[in-house]
Amino acid sequence: MRRFAPFLLISALSPSAFSAPPTFNRDIAPILYRHCTACHRPGEVAPFPLLTHRDAAKRARLIASVTQARIMPPWKAEPGHGDFAGERRLTPVEIERIQKWARAGAPEGDPQHRLPLPAFPDGWQLGQPDEVLTMASAVQLPPDGPDQFRCLVLPRNAVSDIFVRGVEFRPGNRRLVHHALVFLDSSGTARKLAAGSQDGSYACFGGPGFRPAGMLAGWAPGATPVLDPPDWAQAIPEGTDVVLQVHYHPTGKRELDQSSLGLTYSTPPTKGRAAITLFNRRIDILPGDPHYVVRASVVVPRDVELFGIAPHAHYLATQMKVDAHLPDGTITPLIWIRDWDFNWQGQYRYKQPLHLPKGTRLALEYVYDNSKNNPHNSADPPVRVTWGEETRNEMAVAFLGVVLPSIADVPSFRREMRLQYLDSLLPTGFSPDDLPTGVQPAAVKGPGGKSTPRTRTVSK
Repeated sequence: MRRFAPFLLISALSPSAFSAPPTFNRDIAPILYRHCTACHRPGEVAPFPLLTHRDAAKRARLIASVTQARIMPPWKAEPGHGDFAGERRLTPVEIERIQKWARAGAPEGDPQHRLPLPAFPDGWQLGQPDEVLTMASAVQLPPDGPDQFRCLVLPRNAVSDIFVRGVEFRPGNRRLVHHALVFLDSSGTARKLAAGSQDGSYACFGGPGFRPAGMLAGWAPGATPVLDPPDWAQAIPEGTDVVLQVHYHPTGKRELDQSSLGLTYSTPPTKGRAAITLFNRRIDILPGDPHYVVRASVVVPRDVELFGIAPHAHYLATQMKVDAHLPDGTITPLIWIRDWDFNWQGQYRYKQPLHLPKGTRLALEYVYDNSKNNPHNSADPPVRVTWGEETRNEMAVAFLGVVLPSIADVPSFRREMRLQYLDSLLPTGFSPDDLPTGVQPAAVKGPGGKSTPRTRTVSK
């Protein structure tokens, strides 16, 4: 029996103890092609390509480090807090596979396992748009210095309202463009802010400089545009400006960008589309405070379908959480970002819209670190920080896109939401009930006709 002992010992060991290490061709290339090469390829915003074994092998330890720390690929939403389309999060198995490959010396593997290089669309991903809006002039960026945020009005010659179900941003210079947001401006403010500038743009770090009449779309490298169902296409009324907010990252040399936006038309929708804005302007963070909490909430005044969410803050924010407290007492997590990074903000779209019944309370909680231990804190030593749109300020905002049963529901829905927003805009200690007679808003009615709080905003 003793002569079988070595065999029994070997059989008891895990098969992985004798398995070959992962190779680039068989194991690593599929991960990189699926999650990384949309940005890490020539002409894109990433600083180096990851298309070949040579590209990846010389950076194997770096790739292993940033993927293990979940710095790359950039996906900030935590699992279990919203089921989002286009998720770029690596699985634990994929991360461990990269670790083993790097430790083994980054072997290339059998050439027969080599995958063809990924193909990327050259042109409009949604097909030829019905209308293309292009920057009137190219924006010129300096070779170095801090990132820049520029807003531009895209010229349109509309003579009537239009409806769009597809919006596709096409960067003119992918090396420069970090991300972009597309707003609607019905006030004419953006045109005034851009007047007199050589390229038709104006600086807009925090927000676009006006109260948006809507948000059309957002773009970041690797994002895939989608076509909305025709029954909830978005309206662009006659006289409304389309405004781009673009985040530019200098490349080390002078560069130009002249980006475009493609619009896919739709028939008039049958359902209404609107936005809910969760925000709290009562921000006053003392220098050195490592855990400043801002809260806000609103009550949904009627049944809606939630299709997307976009959290926003500046450099001091560290955590963001938004939940839906349903009338039956259950809590649905909408998003949780544990390591907010202003440079990697984005829009998150749910795989399937979430039903939020009338009376649902949407609650926001953001955490800020104004201490010297926050690597994103630009002030040394830290200084007092209050609400505002400049770099030195902070914000606490979440934009939520919703669909209503009919177009006729939109005006009253927006009016009911504005009444709740008013509470956040009044001085501390005041409420809408303190307004003069004749302008006091009624409480929002929840299930069963019971009054529910209009807005709860607390910061501490």
